[in-house]
Amino acid sequence: MAGTAGVGKTTTARRIARSVGAPHTELDGMYHGPGWTVLPDFEARVDAVTSAPTWVSEWQYRRVRPLLVERADTLVWLDLPKPVAFVRLLRRTVRRRLQRTVLWNGNVEPPLWTFFTRREHILRWGIATRNEMREQVPALAPDAPHLRIVRLRSQREIERFVGQLRTHSE
Repeated sequence: MAGTAGVGKTTTARRIARSVGAPHTELDGMYHGPGWTVLPDFEARVDAVTSAPTWVSEWQYRRVRPLLVERADTLVWLDLPKPVAFVRLLRRTVRRRLQRTVLWNGNVEPPLWTFFTRREHILRWGIATRNEMREQVPALAPDAPHLRIVRLRSQREIERFVGQLRTHSE
């Protein structure tokens, strides 16, 4: 599942996994340790997950993307309009912060004011990297001819795609 921050990668990946009867693994949970540290066994855990016959995850973290591409047969790319992606990211970030939602390994979103002081704040990161997928995903095709790339550009297309999976898996 590829896409910029906030487009619904994890939610859609869970839905796809349920539809096709495959396990879903959220890579954020394997990457972020307590205090937002990087877990030392991240690559090994991704290797183990993607060694299974079926799996669904998000296409994140540059260091494991080649492995994910090598072992995947389909990459679903959520290429939603920039305003939609930003509003979703903003809403999710504010909700998580106000509710003090515990994310991975005890982490919570930092205070909203850190948007102004931390380059790695998720909102700043989402803005800064919003165009990367439009360059990176199409560039995969020549080196990964085995990979089916499904580009979904609206929530309606996402719903139709997931609905078709249910029809085929029933």
